[in-house]
Amino acid sequence: MNIAILAGGNRAHSTSTMLCRYIEKLLRERGCDTELFDLYRRPVPLFTADNRNPDDANLAALKETALRADAFVLATPDYHGSVSGVLKNALDHLGFDHFDGKVVLSVCSSGGAVGISPLQHMQVIVRTLHGINCPEWVSIGGDNRTFDADGEPVSPMVKERAVRAVDYFLRMASALRKN
Repeated sequence: MNIAILAGGNRAHSTSTMLCRYIEKLLRERGCDTELFDLYRRPVPLFTADNRNPDDANLAALKETALRADAFVLATPDYHGSVSGVLKNALDHLGFDHFDGKVVLSVCSSGGAVGISPLQHMQVIVRTLHGINCPEWVSIGGDNRTFDADGEPVSPMVKERAVRAVDYFLRMASALRKN
């Protein structure tokens, strides 16, 4: 199964991106092909309805990654109770042809306890794009946003939560995968 992971953090050491890398490791351990698209390292131009397909290598790569994907992981930091601007902008460039019928796992990193609002906002966006929201999600916050030198979450609870969510996501994505 081919999984596209969109990391919507916009700083070099984003904990939402670190969580993406850990989830990518879990997915690869389960035999998935993955592509982590880090929007900090590969920014896309600002979306405008006047030019829906600007000539940009990062945007072309994002669209190709999304088209190839059988399912998605979307990750965001919690910015004022919502998704990051870079993730929202990237999603604005995508459409039904990228998400229709594909399962999406949403994950978030928050400075507070958990980032429920950004997760709910991502689920609204996914529904609008005709994606299928995985009922599991992962939100890390506060002291649970610590990773060791190998990129593993320090908290056993975060590891357990990520494993449970990834396993559920993969069962759902396998069952609903388009042939």
